[in-house]
Amino acid sequence: MRFVLREVEVPLLSEGTEALRILHFSDLHLTPNRNATLTFIKSWVELKPDLIISTGDHIAHRESIPLLLQALAPLEGIPSFYVFGSNDYFAPSFKNPLRYLLPDKGKRIHGQALPWEDLDFGLTALGWTKLHDKRALITLKGTSIELRGTDDAHLARDHYETVAGSKQSVDISLGVTHAPYKRVINAMAKDDLDLIFAGHTHGGQIRIPWFGGTRSLTTNCDLPNWRSRGLTKVEGEPWLHVSAGLGHNPKTPFRFLSPPECTLLRFSSKGNI
Repeated sequence: MRFVLREVEVPLLSEGTEALRILHFSDLHLTPNRNATLTFIKSWVELKPDLIISTGDHIAHRESIPLLLQALAPLEGIPSFYVFGSNDYFAPSFKNPLRYLLPDKGKRIHGQALPWEDLDFGLTALGWTKLHDKRALITLKGTSIELRGTDDAHLARDHYETVAGSKQSVDISLGVTHAPYKRVINAMAKDDLDLIFAGHTHGGQIRIPWFGGTRSLTTNCDLPNWRSRGLTKVEGEPWLHVSAGLGHNPKTPFRFLSPPECTLLRFSSKGNI
């Protein structure tokens, strides 16, 4: 399956500010045999991003951790931030695909525990920063940026209250989470964040032809289906960017009308749109 690089423009910067390039990827669900995915990851250095965001579910097999770290190594030196998803903690297990069309009652089916500590250590050694219930401040090309994140809401590990509060005196405030549950989005919206990064949905993984495009059947959380991938905006809320991700649960190895993707977001001023 071909990989898609989406490029979107977001008018977040003040007039006259130099544009920023943010690479967002998610849901690799990496296994040792995914050579094409690893090659695609290694190519990202050519995009020359100013900032990298990963919204979790990096692995699906313990032996894929060193392969992922090796593929990410060329990006070392670029400010990079991450959170985990459920499949960073647990190997995938088979689930009836029809379960995803039913209401979520909070019951989770886990596979074997994965050595997430090894992944955490490896990413940190490459200079990446984990945003679980933490804030971070950086300045890029004269723009001050605050980032705050949560652990996985799908596993109820999110504790946004530990980083809640009005955004600091910065130019941009970004939220980072794996699963875009309404409780997380609403809490970040209350704090007037500018944009939220998330993954988890796989863009629905299976989409159907719809008027003017395609439509997902599920988001695997309480996010409305129309927001299952890409950049969306609701009045009174931050921008939301949901990555459809680069992989899938190896137990359900198919995607339909939802190709694997990552996104290069260009933060610009309104006057440059």
